[in-house]
Amino acid sequence: MRSESDAPTEPSGGRRSPGRRWPGGDRQHRGGRWAHTYAALDLGTNNCRLLVAKPTRDGFRVIDAFSRIVRLGEGVGASGRLSNEAMARTVSALKICARKMRRRGVTRSRNVATQACREAGNCDEFLDLVQRETGLRLDIISSGEEARLAVDGCAPLLDPAARHALVFDIGGGSTELTWLRVPGGGGGEVAAWMSLPCGVVTLAERYGGIDVSADIYERMVGEVRSVLQRFDAEHGLRGVLARDPVQMLGTSGTVTTLAGVHLGLPRYDRSQVDGLWLSFDHAFDAAERIRAMSYDARAANPCIGRERADLVVAGCAILAAICRTWPVGRLRVADRGVREGLLLAMMQAADNGMAAAAVD
Repeated sequence: MRSESDAPTEPSGGRRSPGRRWPGGDRQHRGGRWAHTYAALDLGTNNCRLLVAKPTRDGFRVIDAFSRIVRLGEGVGASGRLSNEAMARTVSALKICARKMRRRGVTRSRNVATQACREAGNCDEFLDLVQRETGLRLDIISSGEEARLAVDGCAPLLDPAARHALVFDIGGGSTELTWLRVPGGGGGEVAAWMSLPCGVVTLAERYGGIDVSADIYERMVGEVRSVLQRFDAEHGLRGVLARDPVQMLGTSGTVTTLAGVHLGLPRYDRSQVDGLWLSFDHAFDAAERIRAMSYDARAANPCIGRERADLVVAGCAILAAICRTWPVGRLRVADRGVREGLLLAMMQAADNGMAAAAVD
């Protein structure tokens, strides 16, 4: 099972992400980012995820983490509303996040919500409930900001030898797709982005997720490809693929699950998955093995688990549609994204605030 308890999912010496370097290290520099403990909370259609981190010279060190499947967006596609049961599950998880933030002495945080809250007609009611029950204020971000944060969080995995990159984030209620220009110095400049109204929850609710035949799977792939082809026609991605190196980078539970299944891991291990290069042949093979599994077999797989067993095939179909539309040949797997982007942005804002105070 993948990190579904309230126990930390990273050791205290765990995740590091490149950021601005300060001479002398964090002990000698007491202003700016160094004055704070940070928390980034990402509430998606399917998952509630938290990172708590301290800054380091080369980025940050995670000191606490949390991930739980809450299925906040369950049924929203049909009803247009968040159900009472989904809100209750989510509030329960958010209470754990709030306790962790208090216990760790968090002084800077940003708590964001995405597609389910963007879509639900009773979202204001839910936000009021969350603040009343947990003390947390949620910020509903646009699909564009969500895509940008995912790119920022994954930036260390961009290959500077590639002239362009296609970054995708398969979520519960939507899939964010970002087309980047990669300058010689590294990083990425957004050339175009798209939010697809297809996520693992929305697709599984339409097509089913327990027993998925090869025919139904291909129908899912075809639906997603029809949307992707409009994006390709508008921005000419296939033409660029024919003449320039292009990197594909995937950040989501779908791609990390596929990587874990491909590697045959006895339990999910981020250190073996994050940054892994996965050929399309291996990705397609792992996806077909997952599709052909029974629901119980998927639930028993340590890289899938019962709470994802009815959603993972829909995620595989979205991934297959992306890979077939743009046959780059391989993709890089990122077990990082929006939360890391939030942390880096908060740390940079703290540095900027210190600089502004020094000027004043």
